[in-house]
Amino acid sequence: MKLIDGKSISAEIRREIRTECEAFRASHGYVPGLAVVIVGDDPASQIYVRNKRLACEEVGFQSVVHALPASTTQAELLALIDALNEKPDVHGILVQLPLPKHLDETEVLLRINPKKDVDGFHPYNVGQLIIGNPTFLPCTPAGIMELLKRSGIDPSGKNCVVIGRSNIVGKPIAALLLAANGTVTVCHRKTKNTEEIARSADILVSAVGRAHFLTADMVKPGAVVIDVGMNRDENGKLCGDVEFDEVAPLTSAITPVPGGVGPMTITMLLANTLKAALRE
Repeated sequence: MKLIDGKSISAEIRREIRTECEAFRASHGYVPGLAVVIVGDDPASQIYVRNKRLACEEVGFQSVVHALPASTTQAELLALIDALNEKPDVHGILVQLPLPKHLDETEVLLRINPKKDVDGFHPYNVGQLIIGNPTFLPCTPAGIMELLKRSGIDPSGKNCVVIGRSNIVGKPIAALLLAANGTVTVCHRKTKNTEEIARSADILVSAVGRAHFLTADMVKPGAVVIDVGMNRDENGKLCGDVEFDEVAPLTSAITPVPGGVGPMTITMLLANTLKAALRE
């Protein structure tokens, strides 16, 4: 069993991005810039935004956080996004979700210029992914593909099963595995034989958000298991979707939680921001 170390792979990619950022500064006289917009004071969102700012500092990017009060109106938020769309020193725009309930997330995400959509959520970028001409990939699925690539795991010709069909992880990782010539099945809450389908997987991605959902009887010996879950168990301890201790011995490779997929998400956000700056 090989443990896929997302922390070390993420650190390796960040070193590469920092080197590219230094070359970018030498060529252009400025650095890639990321604008992060957060509305309200949700504690988890505050932590995510701080981590994104620190990651930008680590690789040499310019990062500006626009912290708006929870009372911000839709018009005020859209006006800020319009202004950021026009700023030449802002190459990437990220609106931290979830937004307060009175704001329309769909309209907000549509307002971001697709060329600055470093989260990869804009329908234009989602469409580019589906037709096989990707621009900005959603960060978590992109991170999963990097983990596979840098661990020497090729999806081509493999049975790939994705459990979960969210727009943020399930659907895009299915599209990416398909683009890598995997044979892909997506399971969801209406799937009647999820356990049987899961046991057929050479590469199994669990993104359901349920602690200890994936057990040993759902895993084929020798499978690669990617755990996207970020949950809390009955003791409040961080855990994934996978019952790790019983599943890991069966696998040829597996991601832990924490330290697997998680560290890759912000790292791929940095990669997208660099890509956006290079395209400009």
